[in-house]
Amino acid sequence: MTLTPIRADSLGGVRHGFYTREGGVSTGIYATLNGGQGSRDTAQSVHANRTRISRHLGVDRLVSVHQIHSDRAEPVTGPWPGPKPRADAMVTNRPGIGLAILTADCAPVLFADREAWVVGAAHAGWKGALAGILESTVAAMEGLGARRDRIAAAVGPVISQRAYEVGPEFVAQFLDEDGGFSRFFAGGTGDRSMFDLPGFCLHRLRDAGVAAEWTGHCTYSDEARFFSYRRACHRGETDYGRLVAAIAL
Repeated sequence: MTLTPIRADSLGGVRHGFYTREGGVSTGIYATLNGGQGSRDTAQSVHANRTRISRHLGVDRLVSVHQIHSDRAEPVTGPWPGPKPRADAMVTNRPGIGLAILTADCAPVLFADREAWVVGAAHAGWKGALAGILESTVAAMEGLGARRDRIAAAVGPVISQRAYEVGPEFVAQFLDEDGGFSRFFAGGTGDRSMFDLPGFCLHRLRDAGVAAEWTGHCTYSDEARFFSYRRACHRGETDYGRLVAAIAL
């Protein structure tokens, strides 16, 4: 089976892909293109999958971080000399480096300023998006010579509002930050609400002066193409695969 990444029109001319779960070697709940080094999948399978992605992207290897749902963005000049830094975004202006973000319902966001030749990749769960990870990525790109009015950003496959039910404590954290964030919640059953994570990410990006689009894919509702943490939890599964989103100059 071949790899079938989703690409964004706004990032045309830059090597990138929101890779689906298709085209790998993993089996069972990880079938088939699981890129999660922190999953309980075999290390050999994950390595083989990541190698397939790096070759498809046209780079020697993928560089990633230890994701912690933060606002930390790291500049990348090459493979990490030691342990992966704890962060949720990376930026680079070095050709041949594949920046790779892992998700399974959170939003993968890829960035490019094609004139300055600077790219970025961010993992934006609700905590990171609220904390400012997307703005931190833009600022880190500016540190390498990018300009936010030239940056294009694409939000990839992510859990959509119709599948993202949350409780009142969750909603309160957003409204404490800005009462206007109520527009990203729709009524659910009882005291539950439905949260629009892709819409919130687009808002944060556009409010930062960055042109942004969402590919329109929901990880929860399309099991054939995407892993989903929430779907795995609802089924009582003990683990889940991770999708890879990657970009390179």
